Amino acid sequence: MRNYDRLFLGGTWQVPLGDETIDVISPASEEVVGRVPAASKDDAASAVRFARAAFDEGPWPRMSVAERVERIRAFAAAIAERSDEFADILSLEQGLPRHALPAGQIAKTVANFEAFAGIASDFDWVTTRAGSAGRTIRVRRVPVGVVAAIVPWNAPLMVASMKLAPALVAGNTVVLKPPVETPLHTYLLAEAALAAGLPAGVLNIVPAGPEVSELLVRDPGVDEVSFTGSTAVGRLVGAICGGEIKRCTLELGGKSAAVVLDDFELTEANVKLLVAGVMTNAGQVCAAQTRVLVPTSRYRDVVEAVAQTSAALRVGDPSEPTTDIGPLISRRQRERVERYIAIGVEQGASLVTGGGRPDIERGFYLQPTVFSDVDNRMTIAREEIFGPVASIIAYDGEEQAIAIANDSDYGLAGSVYTGDVERGESVASRVRTGSVAVNSPGALDVYGPFGGFKQSGFGREGGPESLASYTELQSIILPKK
Repeated sequence: MRNYDRLFLGGTWQVPLGDETIDVISPASEEVVGRVPAASKDDAASAVRFARAAFDEGPWPRMSVAERVERIRAFAAAIAERSDEFADILSLEQGLPRHALPAGQIAKTVANFEAFAGIASDFDWVTTRAGSAGRTIRVRRVPVGVVAAIVPWNAPLMVASMKLAPALVAGNTVVLKPPVETPLHTYLLAEAALAAGLPAGVLNIVPAGPEVSELLVRDPGVDEVSFTGSTAVGRLVGAICGGEIKRCTLELGGKSAAVVLDDFELTEANVKLLVAGVMTNAGQVCAAQTRVLVPTSRYRDVVEAVAQTSAALRVGDPSEPTTDIGPLISRRQRERVERYIAIGVEQGASLVTGGGRPDIERGFYLQPTVFSDVDNRMTIAREEIFGPVASIIAYDGEEQAIAIANDSDYGLAGSVYTGDVERGESVASRVRTGSVAVNSPGALDVYGPFGGFKQSGFGREGGPESLASYTELQSIILPKK
């Protein structure tokens, strides 16, 4: 048991103002493995006040960019020093395979902080341009103010870093709201922030449920909201921010396609990439490419290869070094995915492999599942399942492949697999999603903007575009000399 009785507010560990707690359930054992205070509405308001004071009166936004970069790099180093502890805790509360975490989510988190330190160092914080009548205009990028960063449970540390790194290096202060499923690692994150010397109030952490999230979004002391989560909740966040005339970034759901072109070679390594795009983190990835589009002429070969590779994945205890896929996050999530599998069968898709629970006594495990004979109009091809379920869809010709890929309410990510990278880039440029990877399932790179078209949200995370989103533009107009 990892028990905590304080909240990280104003740079110190404070006694919560409420008396409710959050029990953290291991998805692998179904046992309570930790307990933290549930931040109350008063705690959330207090967190905003601390962040507001740190922005309005504290040193952080008044430091030079170089000084903030130095602290951000120290933050990255402090996280790296605690890599093993982060891996232990994240595997315990989220169910990711322990052996994959240091080189996966934790290394990516450190890399995100380092990347934004570099981006900020090269960023045009002040530009000068000629105005009318001989005047000079100085255009400044200044921090927005207080940012509420609301993160999901599927990759909580990495997603938090995509928000914290650009927001902090730009000079903002942050209230981080982790999900109730995975709050334990944020106590280690707070320790890293202290070790890095972040001034009091620059980072505040309030583990809580959706009610507190809404309070943060509505709080007039919050200047910007950065939300990652479901499209349904994103609609509510966007509506509130619109009513308050408040900035927001929404990184929402996806139903991304992997377009397999007719010249793609079905080597073992290539098929593993294709499968990884669906099954990584038990399919609990917003950018998962769960619609696999395959030319009719090669359909059965691809179905067989994907099914065999998926069936060979080892599902089990995330603490075991041989495990490929751990459990789903909760009983409710597993039941949700199982309902989608049943719907797929009812609507006429062919269940090639998986579809049930492995022979494991406890834990929210589910077999990697592959459907063939899927029509893009079926529910399993339209809605985000957020589980290890692949839908393989046949197409005739490149034009139809692009049309099917774009026939979705979502537009977050995607991939194109081909033996000709130039051809792959041409096809990728016609897919209406925020990012598309060629011959890789990795549709997110911290140096490029990541975000969605359509119901996958708006705004971008990653690259200088993300840094810019945490700034306001100010024009200073100087008289003619």
